[in-house]
Amino acid sequence: MEGKEEDVRLGANKFSERQPIGTAAQSQDDKDYTEPPPAPLFEPSELTSWSFYRAGIAEFVATFLFLYISVLTVMGVLKDKTKCTTVGIQGIAWAFGGMIFALVYCTAGISGGHINPAVTFGLFLGRKLSLTRAIFYMVMQCLGAICGAGVVKGFMGKTRYGALGGGANSVNHGYTKGDGLGAEIVGTFVLVYTVFSATDAKRSARDSHVPILAPLPIGFAVFLVHLATIPITGTGINPARSLGAAIIFNKDKGWGGHWIFWVGPFIGAALAALYHVVVIRAIPFKSK
Repeated sequence: MEGKEEDVRLGANKFSERQPIGTAAQSQDDKDYTEPPPAPLFEPSELTSWSFYRAGIAEFVATFLFLYISVLTVMGVLKDKTKCTTVGIQGIAWAFGGMIFALVYCTAGISGGHINPAVTFGLFLGRKLSLTRAIFYMVMQCLGAICGAGVVKGFMGKTRYGALGGGANSVNHGYTKGDGLGAEIVGTFVLVYTVFSATDAKRSARDSHVPILAPLPIGFAVFLVHLATIPITGTGINPARSLGAAIIFNKDKGWGGHWIFWVGPFIGAALAALYHVVVIRAIPFKSK
């Protein structure tokens, strides 16, 4: 008995009284933070790297899948006049947000999981990637979106696809182009601001006690923005998504006011990048 009591005594006092729990228990050391250098404007060496092209392929495939699932969901809702047997607006919002969550999770380690020229533009302004990579990503995203919308048209058939609007974005009746532009600016700001916050290494080091899975808040932001702005513009906040649907639909509805779905997201992304750099990054870092 004395031996057992000694083992218990030693075991109970083997560790200090205050033990970290949760994610803090993974490391006993303070989490140091070093400011990463800004990405160069031009990076010619990227053009000879396989990882550069692999990242572009990942963006193409992700945007292709994103348009395929999301636009097909829109088609499924619109084909029912009563909407009672469909997933409705909430289902459309979940399709967009859920796909972003899944695709960012899948591609974050390859390309960063942008899947959106506005996100790429915002991160470029934040000096997170070079101009070379930013342009390449945007091109691949737009090509993937066009192909994704094209596959949906193939499944639905030209006549039914055209009758249902092709998932193209437009400013809905009762709203002005100014309303649509404002909705796109604010919606994209919410998305890109969330991207910056969820992927900020400085925040991860400062708030190491807060476990976070970056794709989750990003996907949830997309879901919430869709709930708010589907009645106004059908929700763009992604120029590639709007372009892909407009090209495949190829009617006045898709092209009328199409500039809104480029100018709005790019302004929103620029504002989010500015806010992140000036306000969020200005918060002094204190290691735990």
